[in-house]
Amino acid sequence: FKYSQTCRISIYAMTKLAKTLKYGAFSLGLILLIGLLIPEKIVIPVLGATKNDWNHNTFWYSPWGTSGVHKGIDIFGLKNTPVVAATSGMVIFSGVLGKGGNAIAILGPKWRIHYYAHLNQNNVAFGDFVNINTQIATLGDTGNAAGKQPHLHYSILSIIPIPWLATMESQGWKKMFFLSPHKKLL
Repeated sequence: FKYSQTCRISIYAMTKLAKTLKYGAFSLGLILLIGLLIPEKIVIPVLGATKNDWNHNTFWYSPWGTSGVHKGIDIFGLKNTPVVAATSGMVIFSGVLGKGGNAIAILGPKWRIHYYAHLNQNNVAFGDFVNINTQIATLGDTGNAAGKQPHLHYSILSIIPIPWLATMESQGWKKMFFLSPHKKLL
């Protein structure tokens, strides 16, 4: 009797675990799908800047200062020019990162991270939700941009792998697998 009761309890526990995993996987899939379906509108993240304020040829540029490969664009302007959120999203980082200096990362629609670096002053904190065109910082020259013309280093990274954008380009001293960044802002 003890053995059959133990088996029934084990089967019951395994059935419950299987249902929990099934619903958990379904929920995760639904969350991913919803994130991909949210429309994404992107604006130039430096107030008053136009497409003429950056050189598209430097989107994939090596070397730049002490960086190996430059995956992003530099939008130049005057120090303390407002930097605005290029898209709506949640701030997942606001602080100091070595070469990036004062930096902000925002998780936006399509599970993309919008990265802003070399800021003079951050105006948002982790967990803040920002709307498109909301001022999040001011233009600066922090990190490895110290002593250079003030600018915003802006890049977009995808959390969800996009195989058709994959490249084997070199980053710094070793070959790694990277996604080519999105080249269009507007």
